Amino acid sequence: DTRRADAFDFRHGACQLRNETRIKTDWDSYHNNNRLRARVYEIEQWKSTLQELLDRLDVEMAALKEEKASTERELEQLNMPLLVQPHSQELCVTESNKKMLIDRCQSAWEKINKMEVVKFKLQLDLNDKTEALQIDKDMLGLDKDCANITYKTDSLKTPKRMITYDQWLEKCEATKRMAVTELQDTLRLRESLFVARGRARNALRAQTDVTNYMLRRRIYETQRARNELDWQKLKMEENMEKLNAELKTMGEQFADKVNALKVAETRLETRGYRPGIELAADEADVGLKEEVRNLRETIRQLQEKLDCAK
Repeated sequence: DTRRADAFDFRHGACQLRNETRIKTDWDSYHNNNRLRARVYEIEQWKSTLQELLDRLDVEMAALKEEKASTERELEQLNMPLLVQPHSQELCVTESNKKMLIDRCQSAWEKINKMEVVKFKLQLDLNDKTEALQIDKDMLGLDKDCANITYKTDSLKTPKRMITYDQWLEKCEATKRMAVTELQDTLRLRESLFVARGRARNALRAQTDVTNYMLRRRIYETQRARNELDWQKLKMEENMEKLNAELKTMGEQFADKVNALKVAETRLETRGYRPGIELAADEADVGLKEEVRNLRETIRQLQEKLDCAK
């Protein structure tokens, strides 16, 4: 009887142990599979984000190179006026424009080199994530029936290069911030190149007009003083009409900018009443603040112009 009782206890204990270990193993496998799926999803999301940034970086680089090429062509066109201009004032304007465009081209060249470095880092990170994603997918498909499973010498060892999840996430965020910052800087630089070309053309055209006007005045003063006076009078009247029209246009523009500022400030103030965590400094908030600052500066400049004209 004692032996039968011992045998029964042994069988019962063995059965209970088998059931408990099977259940624990199944649940451990289930949870780890879910963790692997979550990890695969997270890496895919980061990979998609970085790939999008890389594509945008390529587009911005191409656009910046085109702007740089346009600015260089503008510089080549400025070389000819330097060869034929005898008037010192016009020559100074051309030299100033040329120096400004050269500086912008230098900045664009430096930015392109920096973007190449950022692109390399993004591509390297994407390659690492692609490889890690493939490894995790392979491990997700691995089970106890696979043929390529073996005992490992020290499976619990921690690789020397291993970092914490928080460190990994911070590196991903840093890479993203770096790319976004470069994109924003590149956009501003492209805009500055465009503005610089327009400013150079306008300044040269304005100075050329001034020089031509002075030459015409000299000729008219020498040949026909009375006709020159009549022409000056007519020109002055035309300028006064243009000035009045310009003042009217600037007044309308000033009123339009004031209304636009009111809209932007109202939006910004009203969005400050968003509840809870919704009161976030999102892109809309940043954009509205930038719009308010730009409008205030524009209104100040217009007011100065109006005051100066009055």
